[in-house]
Amino acid sequence: MEENEKRSVFGKLLLEHRRAAGWTQDRLAEASGLSVRALRELERGRARAAQQRSAEVLADALGLTGGDREFFLTVAKQGRRRNPALAAHVAATCALPAPLTDLSGRENELEQLSAKIAEGGGVVAIVGQAGVGKTALAVTAADRWRGDYPDGCFAVDLRGMDEEPVSARTALDRLLRALDVAPGQVPASEGDRSALLRMLLEGRKVLLLLDNAADEAQVRPLLVTGPGCLTLITCRRTLAGLEGARWLSLEPLSDGGATGLLAKIVGEDRVRAEPAAARELVALCGYLPLAVRIAGNRLATRPQWSLAQLADRLRDEGTRLRALAVGDLQLRSAFDLSYRGVSAGARRLFRRLATVPGADFGLELAGVVSGASDADVRDHLDELFDASLLQSTAVPERHQFHDLVRLFAEERFEAEEDPAVRDLVLAHLLDKAAEAARLFYPKAPETGRFGSRDENGRWLDVEGDNWVAAQRVAARKGWHREVSDLAVALHWYSDGRSGQRPWGEIFSLGAAAANALGNAADEAKLLNFVGWASSVCLADDEAAVEAHLRALDIATRIGDRTEQTWASIYLGQVLRYVGREAEAFEYARRGYESAGELPFWDGQSSARNVYGHTLLAAGRHSEALAVHRAVLADAERLANETYPGLHRMLRALALRAIGDVLADLAEWRDAAGYYRTSRWLSWEGGFGVMEAICALREGRAWREAGAFEEARESLTLAVELSSAPASSTRREQALAELALLPQ
Repeated sequence: MEENEKRSVFGKLLLEHRRAAGWTQDRLAEASGLSVRALRELERGRARAAQQRSAEVLADALGLTGGDREFFLTVAKQGRRRNPALAAHVAATCALPAPLTDLSGRENELEQLSAKIAEGGGVVAIVGQAGVGKTALAVTAADRWRGDYPDGCFAVDLRGMDEEPVSARTALDRLLRALDVAPGQVPASEGDRSALLRMLLEGRKVLLLLDNAADEAQVRPLLVTGPGCLTLITCRRTLAGLEGARWLSLEPLSDGGATGLLAKIVGEDRVRAEPAAARELVALCGYLPLAVRIAGNRLATRPQWSLAQLADRLRDEGTRLRALAVGDLQLRSAFDLSYRGVSAGARRLFRRLATVPGADFGLELAGVVSGASDADVRDHLDELFDASLLQSTAVPERHQFHDLVRLFAEERFEAEEDPAVRDLVLAHLLDKAAEAARLFYPKAPETGRFGSRDENGRWLDVEGDNWVAAQRVAARKGWHREVSDLAVALHWYSDGRSGQRPWGEIFSLGAAAANALGNAADEAKLLNFVGWASSVCLADDEAAVEAHLRALDIATRIGDRTEQTWASIYLGQVLRYVGREAEAFEYARRGYESAGELPFWDGQSSARNVYGHTLLAAGRHSEALAVHRAVLADAERLANETYPGLHRMLRALALRAIGDVLADLAEWRDAAGYYRTSRWLSWEGGFGVMEAICALREGRAWREAGAFEEARESLTLAVELSSAPASSTRREQALAELALLPQ
């Protein structure tokens, strides 16, 4: 037979059975009573199929029984059918849906999908949460590529989110009938139906869209994987167990894409007239295409409404999901289908995760809210992620909600859970954060209740958004003791991390809580922390002066000499920044003289450094150098009395202070060397703001010394490290210094 000659489906099946039996055509002809020529014509496809009696004789001769015999006879019947009109009618039941008139905001994703299709067909799965536009993208792509599949384009809605999704057996029945298999000739078993589908499509170029799949088990029997075929699947689950597939994970639209989609629905003029309201509206819709279309349709049918009016309705989180409904488009219903599709344990975890106060969470907090074992929690998190009810984050094994899904989880919590469950995660976060932070006190042990200092530091960093949010919620609930204790505990941890957390808010909440408790000692302490945060974190030196003076007044009234000393230390620093240098010198001197009552690492070192700064401001360079060098020497001598991180930070501060004195003396190269060492220590300790300050001062010193390449390196680093809005002044200074360098 010619290599390129196509066999019929029945011919291929007959050849397979004859070869499996180890027979020649002559032997089969003899056993069946058919001529060798007739067998040759059947196997080569020149005869589409055997007549019913001939097919039965061949089945008898080959010894076929049970399902094999039924399948053999069914294929023979299929080959004899000649009813194109009926086939076309049945095929219409599996026709591709009409594509959207536009796919605004999905142009990039359509190109990505087209690139995957162009790789050579196979199986491509489009996955994502409810309302993200999977079907719209798949239908548009199928319509674009249908010309490359001349043997047919078919679609089946698998209704994967229904209580009873379409079974693979039923879907195969629809596809086989669309391929001109008569109802009475469709095999009974799922396996035989799947095998017949593959045989019918072998050598053909067909596109199959399996929309809204439930899971891998549902779609595996339906996959069309021949060289010329393409199967597109849409699913809310990730379908990670699907062998040989390629995936496109669909995310919400970009701001521009969502605004463009809104403009397509309501008209460019309305969006141009209210650009800010349009941006807010799509943000409130979570940039989900379905939500944007619902909002757009409401506006399109209410031309008298402004965009701002609808945005105002959507701002209320308690009613937002209810407002995102129009006609038969219901966002809450779409989420509910996904929710009902997961196990009871996963549903319980889903609604309880709404009590996590921050933006994301990992295994630990999921275990706290659910009370389940780690193994069960992992399984449930995976299940929720696979159902697109949770999103992954850039940090491994951490998850988050889409904003609108979080609102749905809140609704389910309110409807199905005891309100007291909310306190579980708050109590855990506040307790653990305070315990972890206390390990950063100067003489704290290396290990605490929750592990080593390094482990606790990593936890505080990773869970920062959650314990900060927990303190806010606790303050609203009147948990004054917990709020105050956490703020007090965070003092030493906050040093060197001024840019990482909203310290002004954290310490202000603590001070207010201490006041509510009538705890004047903690209030004075926390007001000093508020002053530090006001100056160092918020660049509001006037507010810092006010906070420290209040702290000093309270500490003096109750006879707290430690907080009087700390207030004097801080005032000696911050009063210089507001131009009150004489007062600054007096407070710094007072703090310096009384700091002898404090241990070196608990405040004495800070008092001495601040005094050195005021000496420099007064032009007393040699005295300032002596103070800072003495601090540096004592830090080395007493290094074993604290932990390496605090030792490293104090060394960095003292070295930077020495660099400041040398720079004021125009000893630029020596100053640059001190700044560089301080910068490296800051980098090792993870003290980003300190590193940026040193990089700026080092760059300026190198420029003044004429070492322009070194200056460019340091100043470029200073720019990179000062990208946050709070660092804009330092960034501008670094850019100005760079502009002074020769090109």
